[in-house]
Amino acid sequence: MLRFHLEHGQARCVGGAGYSCRMSLDHITLFPSPIGQIAVCGNDTAITSVNIERTDALPHDDQPGCNNPLLERARTQLTEYFDGTRTTFDLPIVWQKGTPFQRAVWEQIATIGWGEMTTYGEIAAAVGRPTASRAVGGAVGSNPIPIVVGCHRVLASDGRITGYSSGNGIPTKEWLLDHEHIRYSA
Repeated sequence: MLRFHLEHGQARCVGGAGYSCRMSLDHITLFPSPIGQIAVCGNDTAITSVNIERTDALPHDDQPGCNNPLLERARTQLTEYFDGTRTTFDLPIVWQKGTPFQRAVWEQIATIGWGEMTTYGEIAAAVGRPTASRAVGGAVGSNPIPIVVGCHRVLASDGRITGYSSGNGIPTKEWLLDHEHIRYSA
């Protein structure tokens, strides 16, 4: 189960263009996964971002890992997820940025369980903006904590994959959906 800290956190991470972790570094752990190298950032109390390798690069490739017990727990849980032995995450997270609308979307995404899916329209309705499906898409695409907050579980109303901003895009999303046995349209 996720615990949300909606106030701005104290964690700071370094990132590059296109990544959600853009401030100065507190702690980071890097590890391999079936979808590429993963970088998890956070401090001693919360995870602040998860980055998936894109085109053989991460924003932290030039920095040594600076692990802590919480990041080690995140690494363990993500490894178990990829191994197929974990279907929920029990990690404290904090949103370092994001508008109130984005945060509402991310919180709604966090309620979608392993192997389940929803649509952009359903999320728009759930956050009280039923005509804001495109805005929801933008918020989903800027989720700073993918996998843990399962934005890959959001599809178009007809079950199509319309994009994915983490990792290598649509192939990464397809892998995650297949891993969770979530059906989607081509």
